[in-house]
Amino acid sequence: MAGNGKQALMHCEARHALKGRVRVYCRGLKYLSPFAGTIAEDLNSCSGIRSASISTVSATVLVFYDPDLGGTDDITEQVAAVLGAYAMNAFKAERAEKIAQTVQERRLQEEPMAETLKRIAITGGTLGFSWLRPGSPKPGILGRFLNISAMTAVSLAIPIFKSGLAAMAVHKRPNADTLSASAIIASVAAGQGQSALTIILLADIAELLTAYTMDRTRQAIRDMLSVGEDFVWRIAEDGSEERVALSVLKKGDRVISRTGEKISVDGVVESGDAAVDQAAITGEFMPVHKQAGDEVFAGTVIRSGRIVTRADKVGDRTAVARIVTMVEEAADRKAVVQTTADRISGQFIPVNFMLAAVVWVFTGKVSRALNMLIIDYSCGVRLSTATALSAAICTAAKNGVLIKGSNYLEALSDADTVIFDKTGTLTEGRPVVSTILCTDPKYSDREVMCMAAAAEEASTHPMALAILGKVRRSGWVIPKHTNNQNHTALGVSTKVGRSIIRVGSKRFMESSKVRLADVEAQAQRIARKGENVVYVARGRTLAGVIGIQDVLREDMKKSLNRLRHLGIDDIILLTGDVEQHAEIVAMRMAMDRYHAEVLPDEKAETVLRLQSKGTPVVMVGDGINDAPALAYADVGVAMGKNRTDIAMEAADITIAGDDPLMIPSVARLSQRTMNIVRQNFATAIGVNTLGIMLASVGVLPVFWGAVLHNSCTVAVVLNSSRLLIHDMESGK
Repeated sequence: MAGNGKQALMHCEARHALKGRVRVYCRGLKYLSPFAGTIAEDLNSCSGIRSASISTVSATVLVFYDPDLGGTDDITEQVAAVLGAYAMNAFKAERAEKIAQTVQERRLQEEPMAETLKRIAITGGTLGFSWLRPGSPKPGILGRFLNISAMTAVSLAIPIFKSGLAAMAVHKRPNADTLSASAIIASVAAGQGQSALTIILLADIAELLTAYTMDRTRQAIRDMLSVGEDFVWRIAEDGSEERVALSVLKKGDRVISRTGEKISVDGVVESGDAAVDQAAITGEFMPVHKQAGDEVFAGTVIRSGRIVTRADKVGDRTAVARIVTMVEEAADRKAVVQTTADRISGQFIPVNFMLAAVVWVFTGKVSRALNMLIIDYSCGVRLSTATALSAAICTAAKNGVLIKGSNYLEALSDADTVIFDKTGTLTEGRPVVSTILCTDPKYSDREVMCMAAAAEEASTHPMALAILGKVRRSGWVIPKHTNNQNHTALGVSTKVGRSIIRVGSKRFMESSKVRLADVEAQAQRIARKGENVVYVARGRTLAGVIGIQDVLREDMKKSLNRLRHLGIDDIILLTGDVEQHAEIVAMRMAMDRYHAEVLPDEKAETVLRLQSKGTPVVMVGDGINDAPALAYADVGVAMGKNRTDIAMEAADITIAGDDPLMIPSVARLSQRTMNIVRQNFATAIGVNTLGIMLASVGVLPVFWGAVLHNSCTVAVVLNSSRLLIHDMESGK
């Protein structure tokens, strides 16, 4: 059922090769006609390529190259690298073509659930009345239409008639409603008004269940992310407080938020302090203390306190509003299997008409022919797929995971390669002091740390913050100091009493004539543990060595093990950090390989290179430097409370919290969803095929044919709805 994603679309392979000449095939070229000239220019500028010509008809590139500078494999890789930059263009063009080929159906969300319930009540009541007081229809065709069952069926089927006729008039192709309309009219004309009502009743029940699932999905997202306030208190220019509608707020306004209220803007706290529950945005379990200068987000809740926030982003520009918008757009991002289901259902519709004609010609039985119109594949296939994918997105949202389209669920279920960023993803992104080594017996751990804190107090470097955090949490007093100096790329210094305190790198110590020979071995041991080594000296004497480390996330190793159990066989570390630290993290996490000291564009190139070999790639990251790779990956996953807005918008799946176990949980959910879709396909096709066979030989009457077909549709929709109660923690 799985479709071909960007990785398969842009896969390149050599179809024919001679010395100095190779023809490379790439299916994505069929969709890149507007870019053919640019692609040829890019290829002609590559090292070793003498000339390249593009054929979008055959989806090939004919390359003449210098055999002394490379072989067929080298040229194929160069072609793949160039075409990889156009992957998104090809993917969008292919998707637009598939959508154009898809039969246009009524959108279930267009009709309120209350209207569907009313229709079900009317249909059920009329059907029950006709069973209790059966009567023979009046003679003649007109008489068959002039009874309660027939008139009710025809009046309730008006939306179906409109949709069916529109499909024929506008798109020149029948859809499921065309078939249903034909079956209803034929049933009534044959004097089978009850069969027509049964078709409408069971179809409405199936659509109600599907609409309910989609409504639950939207509600789960709204509950999780809504700002929740219609009016807010704003401070006017004269200092007075005024109650205004949320919609009139603008950037720069000062907004008051009190205990129990939701913050309504993204901005910076100007005054006051409060405990803020940020779980909806960052996933942090405990409320966070916010005071002047701290950043706050719309949709977070004041648990206690009062703050005045100067608005930076309001309305649709807030982080929460952008998330809601992106998720609401998910309805237009169909999975390949969903598009395939729509196409299959459309292709089966003419078959039903043809079967009806064939059965009528060979048997002369109108009732048997009518069953060929009543028993169709399209409803079960179409509704069950949409319901399963929508239910999965709903369940994920309730667990703090935002999936921006059902296509990403399908792609995730097919993936076998996962790339992880290091800082902020595998690690906490918050360096801490992990080792304190006193190299002079005159000084204790406390004295070494306090000297370092004095020098680092004015610095905003992450390692300085780690030192200051350790000292403040321990309740130690930072000594008075003067003359702080920053030595670029080396370290910092300050004066405590009459002594100069130096804190920084080995090079800084050596340039300051501080002796390090006695501690070289110990410093190397600290470095081999993946810690950054910071030297602390008083005057010309080394007082101690501090090891600072970005701690690995709790449960991350367990998360990777679970991913392997789910079928992920290639886990890669991709980081801008130095080689030594990358190697240590990769070894601790038992990762398959790593790439260190890579820039953001190089991360994206790595993703494209893997995709060009036909590998579906999942990228997990949190920062601005991960955004290009997140965007290019088949599935980009942004996670962690430290993730940036840019990473969140570039990603296809956003995990609100800091729990690494949510990564395999989402992967497991995607696999279970696709398994249920396959079950639904098999059930819908199998049961309806059996019904058509029984009806064609006269074993199955028209009424029971309607019951069989529509009951099957209801059954597969109910099967899909099981995903609404899926437990993401246990996977059941």
